[in-house]
Amino acid sequence: MPGTSATALGLRIKTARLAAGLTRQQVYDASGVSVSMLRKVETGERAPSDDVLGALARTMRTSPEELTGGPARTDSRVHLAIPSLQRAIAGYDLPEDGPTRPLDELATAVVAVVEDRVQSQYARLAQQVTGLLEELFRAVDQASGRDRERAAHLLALAVRSADAVAYKYGYRDLSGRLVELMRWAAELAGDRALSAAADYVRMEIFFSANRLGPGLRSLRAAVDRMPAPTTEPLAAAAAALHMRAAVAAGRMGQADDARAHLREAERLAAEVRERLYDGTAVGPDSLEIHRLSVAVELGEPGDLRAAVDAAARWAPPRGLPAERRSHYYIDLGRAQVQLGRPQHAAESLLVARQIAPQHVREHGQVRAELATMVRLTRGRDQKVLALARWAKAV
Repeated sequence: MPGTSATALGLRIKTARLAAGLTRQQVYDASGVSVSMLRKVETGERAPSDDVLGALARTMRTSPEELTGGPARTDSRVHLAIPSLQRAIAGYDLPEDGPTRPLDELATAVVAVVEDRVQSQYARLAQQVTGLLEELFRAVDQASGRDRERAAHLLALAVRSADAVAYKYGYRDLSGRLVELMRWAAELAGDRALSAAADYVRMEIFFSANRLGPGLRSLRAAVDRMPAPTTEPLAAAAAALHMRAAVAAGRMGQADDARAHLREAERLAAEVRERLYDGTAVGPDSLEIHRLSVAVELGEPGDLRAAVDAAARWAPPRGLPAERRSHYYIDLGRAQVQLGRPQHAAESLLVARQIAPQHVREHGQVRAELATMVRLTRGRDQKVLALARWAKAV
């Protein structure tokens, strides 16, 4: 079972057992795995042999692969689109000949894929973005001067949309290549705000590799490279970097740094209208959503209770992108789980699912949250179980 710690595997096995409605004695009766052995496996004290793992999987009506690696990803339409996307970016700087629409028409197409991204329409996005990227590669290759800069700007935004699909559906190597391609296109465009957006997206690589220290340093370096926020896009770009840095510092347990970044983001966000800036939602409402995220990452009970109480008085406006609104309710659910309120967390996740089902179903933290909720409720809450099965958390 390479790559799977005994503790993580034990939690998955316990979650699967509770989701199946089985006691340890019942597992023993059906599989022959002793109660004491199962207890040691579930607590991470012992790693199961292949034979034990197979017996447990059969009893819990799952597979050894799902117990060791977690449930499979969901939407086949996205997975079917990935190979063509991989082929398309392999020769990004040596595009093949083909038709290329005028830049105004390409801009309209880019707006559509960005909208699909922020509204969490990943299946449709995956089916549309590859052909658009190929066209934009040709546009960049064929243009010069300001037209080339504009084509590169459009390419950076389209690549970011493609990256959302790769990252959320678990194609981390592909996501890393797309992030570097976005940074390349942003440099060609000669736009500092766009380059900052690429630095913001780059943090995904550090999150997925659990390399938070280098990631936070990269965000701070990006902040240092920012020119004075003399325009709304520059102020929004700097605010976004500080918001993401606050979350990263919070996840590292650096409370003072997280709050300092939030204060700086608050100062900058007060100067901009809430809207998308190079694909990132920035403004006062987005700042409120990040306050909750930071509280959840820090995990301090007083802050968590204050954040949950604040949620009773404020909700993300409907005008915000679906991805960002659903993320607020995901984090609210995480806060409620940490406070020992799994039933309230289920209600928050149901709201998140109603807003952006594809986003919620593919969100790794949602799966972890739901697995914890199954354990907290000992598999007896049908609403929690139904959500966990829908998200393939069990």
